[in-house]
Amino acid sequence: MQRDPELTRSIHPLLAERFSPQQFDPSAAVDDHTVGLLLEAARWAPSAGNSQPWGFFTGRPGEPEHERVVRHLAPSSARWATNAGLLVVTLAHRYVGDTELLYSEFADYDLGQAVAHMTVQAQAMGLAAHQFRAFDLEGLTEELRPAPGWAIVSMIALGKAAGEPSETRDRRSIADLLSAPWSLSV
Repeated sequence: MQRDPELTRSIHPLLAERFSPQQFDPSAAVDDHTVGLLLEAARWAPSAGNSQPWGFFTGRPGEPEHERVVRHLAPSSARWATNAGLLVVTLAHRYVGDTELLYSEFADYDLGQAVAHMTVQAQAMGLAAHQFRAFDLEGLTEELRPAPGWAIVSMIALGKAAGEPSETRDRRSIADLLSAPWSLSV
């Protein structure tokens, strides 16, 4: 299947216009109501067996929670993420307490759906979201001390984008999406 510009134009604008900014407007605050709406959107994501195995730690500039997170950012993400109006640490509930018993074998997948809901809600509210993993996972885990069975997975910077998306927003083709995972020696 060739790239079809009509398909791209036909998907919902919230999806077609989404991009991960490399700069955020540091003067654009994210208020309590907005944080509540973003978390509410995540709350309504589907999950295996309705387990809802996700959790979030949030921090905004000027809050102690923000500083606890910012000090663990890699230099590559610190350049832009610190200016976002909200930083969110994402967690998955993988195990039951300190055991090896799975709470949910789909925890990371389900967390991804909750984050996708949050991302689309942000876009609908005129905010941008940039998901990333450029941080000291061990240090942040030690800092935040998630409950047993919980694991930090990623972070999201949310806020008002500063600048426009690049003109070339390359995406893999539909044909590649359908063929890439399959072995050709079938």
